[in-house]
Amino acid sequence: MRVYIMYSRICFCIVLLFSAQACSSLLGLPSNPERSTMGESTSYTTELKKLPLPKEKIVIGVYKFRDQTGQYKPSENGNNWSTAVPQGTTTILIKALEDSRWFIPIERENIANLLNERQIIRSTRQEYLKDAEKNSQALPPLLYAGILLEGGVISYDSNIMTGGIGARYFGIGASSQYRQDRITIYLRAVSTLNGEILKTVYTSKTILSTGINGSFFKYIDTERLLEAEVGLTQNEPVQLAVTEAIEKAVKSLIVEGIRDKIWGKALDNNADYLSVVDEYNREQEQNNSRLVGNRFPNNYRQKFSVFAAIEGQKVKDDYVNPKMNVGAKAGVKYFINPSFNVELNANIFTLENQNIISRTFIIPELNLEYLILPKYKLSPYIYGGGGFMLSKDKVRQKMQLGAGLEYLVDKNIALRISSQYDMGFKDDWEDLASGKRKDQAVRFALGINIYIGKK
Repeated sequence: MRVYIMYSRICFCIVLLFSAQACSSLLGLPSNPERSTMGESTSYTTELKKLPLPKEKIVIGVYKFRDQTGQYKPSENGNNWSTAVPQGTTTILIKALEDSRWFIPIERENIANLLNERQIIRSTRQEYLKDAEKNSQALPPLLYAGILLEGGVISYDSNIMTGGIGARYFGIGASSQYRQDRITIYLRAVSTLNGEILKTVYTSKTILSTGINGSFFKYIDTERLLEAEVGLTQNEPVQLAVTEAIEKAVKSLIVEGIRDKIWGKALDNNADYLSVVDEYNREQEQNNSRLVGNRFPNNYRQKFSVFAAIEGQKVKDDYVNPKMNVGAKAGVKYFINPSFNVELNANIFTLENQNIISRTFIIPELNLEYLILPKYKLSPYIYGGGGFMLSKDKVRQKMQLGAGLEYLVDKNIALRISSQYDMGFKDDWEDLASGKRKDQAVRFALGINIYIGKK
């Protein structure tokens, strides 16, 4: 018997291992070594390559475009001496200049190596070509730059926004977390003729890290415990974020140079250039009202809104075997200020204990709601208030508390997910008073909120 139990446990472990391997494949987790590939392109790589070509390419030099932050990677355990920003930003900038097809980059970062190699060539020719033709071709002169590019990565801010959401019920739980960092770049063009700074541009890029996980924890009996978990974490590569910010800076430099006639007046009447400048001006006008975290001073939300939601409802009363039911809610909101609003709604709630009782209520509710981040597209909110439970026999009173998330998919339309806890003032929802606990209910809702009127 013991041998049978031992082999059963071994087989169970093998099944679990294969299941874990299958789940990792479904989640896209790497299980085999991958071949080396070409580097990924960002969205601005394509935009740079699609820019209209210049009348004449500009010779440009970059001595140093470096990390000026001195920032190290954050570490939860001890010191981490790895830098948060890649140290090859000059190379990334030169690649972006090449992709734009507006410039001829020349080697200046390692100019000493270039000059040393040219000196070796001259010495070799003088030493070993003494008897050759005296009029052999000399080394051509080095190109000199009409414009130098200066600047660098001037800021790396960690954890500018963090958050998450999760829930656990009877040993089954799931959660999601996210973190945003931010990198900032300044780039300026300097004339080598007189040292004038022709143009300075500034770009930034957020770096997103997300993680999701789920777990299951339950005692099968007094001696056996079943536990399982699954999770996935994804971190946006810092190198790609730096590349995208630099490419955006190069594009901004080119377009602002066209607009301000830095690259010459010959570009004035070209329709391709004008369309690029118009598009950039619209983007800049919109960006003028943007704050950190994609937040705008003028809040998105209007004075009024109407909403509707579908709910999952479950009662906690004095009978056994409560059953989950589907209900609905609809109402209106009036915003006292961007954060606070008064909500009036009506909803259908079904109280049911399997094979015992089923009763439907019409419930009007009045709530005071607080939007925590009213100027963000994604905002948590909390609310509380009271209501009346209307049925055929009598009217009952209750109070409710809730919380949720709202995301604006458009300037007037938002999706909402929420959880609400209801508590009665009396133990009479099902006409059975037993125990000290008042009747209660838990609701989960998914709905839409439509904003109308003025901001």
